[in-house]
Amino acid sequence: MTTVIRQDDLIESVADALQFISYYHPKDFIQAVYEAYQREESQAAKDAMAQILINSRMCAQGHRPICQDTGIVTVFVNIGMDVKFECDMALDDVINEGVRRAYTHPDNVLRASVLADPDGKRQNTKDNTPAIIHYKMVPGNTVDVHVAAKGGGSEAKSKFAMLNPSDSVVDWVLKMVPQMGAGWCPPGMLGIGIGGTAEKAMELAKEALLDPIDIHDLQARGASNRSEELRLELFEKVNELGIGAQGLGGLTTVLDVKVKDFPTHAANKPVAIIPNCAATRHAHFVLDGSGPSLQTPPSLDDWPEITWEVGENVRRVNLDTVTPEDVKDWQPGETVLLSGKMLTGRDAAHKKMVDMIERGEELPVDLKGRFIYYVGPVDPVREEVVGPAGPTTATRMDKFTDTMLEKTGLTGMIGKAERGQVAIDAIKKHGAVYLMAVGGAAYLVSKAIKGAEVVAFEELGMEAIYEFEVEDMPVTVAVDSRGSSVHQTGPVEWHDKIIAAKAV
Repeated sequence: MTTVIRQDDLIESVADALQFISYYHPKDFIQAVYEAYQREESQAAKDAMAQILINSRMCAQGHRPICQDTGIVTVFVNIGMDVKFECDMALDDVINEGVRRAYTHPDNVLRASVLADPDGKRQNTKDNTPAIIHYKMVPGNTVDVHVAAKGGGSEAKSKFAMLNPSDSVVDWVLKMVPQMGAGWCPPGMLGIGIGGTAEKAMELAKEALLDPIDIHDLQARGASNRSEELRLELFEKVNELGIGAQGLGGLTTVLDVKVKDFPTHAANKPVAIIPNCAATRHAHFVLDGSGPSLQTPPSLDDWPEITWEVGENVRRVNLDTVTPEDVKDWQPGETVLLSGKMLTGRDAAHKKMVDMIERGEELPVDLKGRFIYYVGPVDPVREEVVGPAGPTTATRMDKFTDTMLEKTGLTGMIGKAERGQVAIDAIKKHGAVYLMAVGGAAYLVSKAIKGAEVVAFEELGMEAIYEFEVEDMPVTVAVDSRGSSVHQTGPVEWHDKIIAAKAV
């Protein structure tokens, strides 16, 4: 029997799913993070996971985004061959209308991050369209849809290789994961695609991330095929790397490893890795012709009630009076609570400032003695000063760091994950400091922001330079003024501990 799927039902279902996943983590993800939190022995990693869990509960309660990067949308659509669409638009346009409505919803505005003309003007499309859409025609009379919103920081860490048929997938993955650093916001999942062609392997890796976290079930029953053998081996060996939550060193780097494969050419072994971050967002629905398929809200009882304490040895810093001399005493791994005024700026703002410096032009803001936060916040709603405002990946600013420190007198930077060696060298050279905020805790961070004003480059939208006034914003000293990085020392320390414990 032919099923008629109406245009508005698909639009409404896509929009509802994207709003839903912006503030509700999947239940299996919360359970997995909480389990990892309970067994974690690294205090820095445990604190990071506590912030992720608290942020998640706050977002579920407040219906606000888990992360300021509300993602680029990917949709997998399986269309039954007995389905007829009642639409006056192309199917891509119908799905994109759902995306548009979700991202511009007045009660929960989501950040528009999609840029057209990617190697040219890079102009924001304003509504996060278009989505990346994959279609399959399958037997049946329903439309089965998976919707995901993938953050740019984790997507940027995707890896692909065309291995020789005799090469080891495990060896390649274990080589790639440390190179991915912490910009993908672990703990999360790794999706691995093997086989097909280059583009098929990448699609398999992305689709694998839609599967539920069930590695412990697999450990209990044992592997029944090569893909499951790889899952078990990689889960153990990736966690043995000691990278840990946010790359700070610890017992849990991945919550699960997913592997999908496909037949390939005899001369090839294409392999792809795509990580899913601490803002894991995906939902599933089925249209059967009876109307829109809307998500069912979970119970708040699914979220653990935990508290995060900063501890006795926290350093409180007044950003309005701190000096370059003061930061010389700050120690790697130390927790700092920031209060006072800071500036913000990320990729586009840094490029504009560096270009102005090279032309000998005066900058629109004075950075001397200031701290800059790498962030592109969500627009505020209701009584908010600013929407969720978690850090973006700091390594993207590495190439600008030496110029910024030398030419502006900047004292410190705040971002997500590690810095590359070029930035570490610049920090050491200029006696500056880099502080790390937890990725995946954007709503929690926003509660420390008491004032927000655009002070430069308003035309850049979410990439404009703001001045934030903060109160007790929690950060960790990630690179001190002598160039010591916790993202280099932490994983080494915890890898050695994990291996030593296995040997006992």
